[in-house]
Amino acid sequence: MDHALREHGLTVPQYACLEVLAARPGLSNAELARATFVTRQSMNVVLRGLQDAKLLTRPATVETGRARPTSLTDEGRRRLNAAQGAVYAIEARMIEAIPDDRLTALLEDLDRIVRSLTD
Repeated sequence: MDHALREHGLTVPQYACLEVLAARPGLSNAELARATFVTRQSMNVVLRGLQDAKLLTRPATVETGRARPTSLTDEGRRRLNAAQGAVYAIEARMIEAIPDDRLTALLEDLDRIVRSLTD
């Protein structure tokens, strides 16, 4: 996936951030960090890179609190859409490698793992 994303000028953490923001615009740095399993400090670096590339926007200041909501730009959405095809093709290849009679159990196990991390 790293190689495929490099062709779109993205890293895996950047792609994950764009994916989450497409589904949930307006998240803060801390919320994005939790959603993508990186530290707040690492997410801050990711966000700065994406903002410098004009793939997302964040206000310089907010009226209350410290959390600055983040949103995709049109270019960010375009880049995400272009990269998704490559990522989804990789996911499809991975899924094809699992025998049909074991896929449901694997997906259930992965769901359990995710739930255990968010409890």
